[in-house]
Amino acid sequence: MPKKAQKTTKKAAPKASTKAPAKTATKRPSDQMNGDTAERIADALETIARHLAVASPAPDTAESFGSADAFVWHPDGRLAPVPRVSRVEIDLLKGIDRMRDILIENTERFAGGLPANNALLWGARGMGKSSLVKAAHASINLDRKPADRLKLIEIHREDIESLPGLMDRLRSAPFRFIVFCDDLSFDGNDASYKSLKAVLEGGIEGRPDNVILYATSNRRHLLAREMIENERSTAINPGEAVEEKVSLSDRFGLWLGFHRCSQDEYLAMVRGYCGHYGIKVADEELEREALEWSTTRGSRSGRVAWQFTQELAGRLGVRLSGK
Repeated sequence: MPKKAQKTTKKAAPKASTKAPAKTATKRPSDQMNGDTAERIADALETIARHLAVASPAPDTAESFGSADAFVWHPDGRLAPVPRVSRVEIDLLKGIDRMRDILIENTERFAGGLPANNALLWGARGMGKSSLVKAAHASINLDRKPADRLKLIEIHREDIESLPGLMDRLRSAPFRFIVFCDDLSFDGNDASYKSLKAVLEGGIEGRPDNVILYATSNRRHLLAREMIENERSTAINPGEAVEEKVSLSDRFGLWLGFHRCSQDEYLAMVRGYCGHYGIKVADEELEREALEWSTTRGSRSGRVAWQFTQELAGRLGVRLSGK
């Protein structure tokens, strides 16, 4: 019996010694560093995901578009509502009667769900191109119910590459939209005009049925003359190089040309502004001062007439509350 007890004790001791090293095993420093790195990466990915979720635009609904009649598009996907559009009454736009009638007729057809053309308003500066777009939009909406109102969305020239993204946002919206780009032109090696070409015509999706594009420019072909001449002189095939860029303006179905106004038209603009805002000045004195003002500016235009009206109103202490 004593011999058997001795044997069991000897067998138990080795078992305890073999298991001990496994229990006391420690992590190497490299393993700990790898674990910390993976944890930091996971935390960074979670932070990025949270920021993306906050930055992503909320889906557009009838209520969000119903909050205003005008918006400004930002390339990050935001449509900022504009509670009060800076514009003049359409009756105050003098000397552009024919262009006014054509644009309003085109806009009315579009608002009524009929076919209408994209419009390029080009020509002399200060002759009311952008003012006409904003005034036409307001005129069309004047007697319309909120659900039938046209929405005006301005996209800045430098954000034109994001135009396809804006089209995606508007395609399924329950309203009809005028997308408006003021002072549209392209210089140098700027290739963003290709985004506009695809939206106007030629892309697979094309322009949504509920969207029309209005643009203003001082250039008929949206490109500086020296650019066209440079393309013609340096290209292997001058005709093809020029055609690619000049064809952009061809994709606007409606061209409206604005030219410098005559002296009579300029004075009619000044009288129209003064009558609308209640500025009382003798006609002879008004004419003399208005002509002197235009001479110092070196041009006659609707913008010059408006600037003279502001000067005159400020001098006489009249508030332009009707603006």
